[in-house]
Amino acid sequence: MARSLYKGPYVDEKLLKKIAGKKPGEGGVIKTWARASMISPEMVGFTFGVHNGKEHTPVLVVEEMVGHRLGEFSPTKKFYRHGGKMQKELEQKKKEAEIAAAKAAKASS
Repeated sequence: MARSLYKGPYVDEKLLKKIAGKKPGEGGVIKTWARASMISPEMVGFTFGVHNGKEHTPVLVVEEMVGHRLGEFSPTKKFYRHGGKMQKELEQKKKEAEIAAAKAAKASS
C-alpha cells in the first residue's frame, strides 16, 4: 500500500548521512539494513550493500531505480531449480553432453 502524500517517501536518515558529501563511485560499498528505504535521486551512482538476511548484496543504483525500495533489488530467497521428471531429464542430457565434449577434447589432445 502506498504511503500518504503528506508524509512523503520514507528515506532512511542514516543512509542519507552516509552519502552526504561523497561523490558517486568513491568509497566502495555502503552497507545498510534499511530494505524499506526509498531510493532517492541523490543515491544514483552509489553502490549499497543491502542485507538480505544472510549477507549484503551489492546494488548499484541507476536512474531507473528511483522511487523503488532498496529491498526490491536484494532477493531474500535463493532460487534453486524447478523439480520434476522433465527437469531431471534435461539435467541428464546436459551431463551427457559435457562428458561427450570432454572425451572429444581429450581425444584431440
